[in-house]
Parts: sequence; C-alpha cells; structure tokens
Amino acid sequence: MRALKTMPGREAPRSGSPQDADREVTALYLTHYRPLVRMAALLVQDLAAAEEIVQDSFVAVHAAWRRLPDAEHALSYLRRSVVDRSRAALQRHVVVDKLAPRLAPDVPSGPDLPSGPGEASIEVERSAFISALWTLPPRQREVVVLRYFADLPETQVASATGISETAVKAYTAQAMSSLRTELRKNPPPSAGGGGQTSFV
Repeated sequence: MRALKTMPGREAPRSGSPQDADREVTALYLTHYRPLVRMAALLVQDLAAAEEIVQDSFVAVHAAWRRLPDAEHALSYLRRSVVDRSRAALQRHVVVDKLAPRLAPDVPSGPDLPSGPGEASIEVERSAFISALWTLPPRQREVVVLRYFADLPETQVASATGISETAVKAYTAQAMSSLRTELRKNPPPSAGGGGQTSFV
C-alpha cells in the first residue's frame, strides 16, 4: 500500500510465522481498535463506515506484517491506512450526516474541554464542537482530529496524513481559527446562561 512506502526508516522484511502476525495484530486490535474507530468516525461522519475502514486497515496491516519492522511502525501504518481509506470514502460520496447524535457522547474530549460541574452542559458543548469540526475542509479536520482527539504529536500527524510538520502546523492554526469563528457564531446553550465555550 502507499502508506507503507511513506514510512521513514523502513527496514528489510522480517521473518515471522503467521501465528506471530496473528498474535501481534490481535494485541494492536485490542488496544487501538476503538480509538481508531472514533478517529475515523470523526473524519467520515458515519460510524458504520468508520468501523469498516478500521477493520479493513487491520486486514491490510496483517497482510503487510512481515514488511513492518516493529509494532510501532505497524501502528503508524494503521493510522495512515485509516486516514487514506477515510479520504477515499469521502471521495466516493458514500457517507451520510447521521453520526452526531450517536458519536457525541462517546468521543474523547476536545482541546480545553471545560471540567466544571454539569455533565449535560459538557455534552452540549462537545456536540457543538463536533458540529463545528464538520464545517472544516477535510485536511484541516484531519489534523484537528489526529492532533486533539487522537492526541498525536505533530510528527505522527504528519506521518498519518502524508504532509509535512510545517503543513500540519499551518492547517492546525487555520482550523482552530475557523472553529473559534464558528463557535462564536453558533455558541452552545450554557447552563450559566453566558453562551460561551472554551473548546478553542
């Protein structure tokens, strides 16, 4: 896959039995499946499509296992595969805007999510942030999801998206500016009546 070619420091194929691949990919699956589905769901706005994307990515990493030098490279391969497949799904126009009410209570907190009292207020603000996230251009949405929801450093965001760290910083700055503007235009209802949000 293209993702494999882009990974830095790729070593020669390693030896290993199919059982080794089964065991190690299963370990990755148990640890990373749910976070990767959340990440993909935020990118494609469709939970069923996100699950299929991640499952296909695990199949791909299993097939490529002997060409991957270690588990860290395998995880990088997985993330890149999920991003690439999410892009392809969007390009095929097969997703529908039905995820918001299903995903919002489950997704990780956004940047600077307020920690004050009132769980309902937090959920409203989180939903508002996710709605604003979906107004971003795809590449900006990718870097925000990977940087803040997947909590990846800029180097890993660059690897997963196939762009430079400089571009990651630029897209992030543009995205956060757009999110601030969007949230000011459409502030979520506040339990305190202030109508302010502190996501960004």
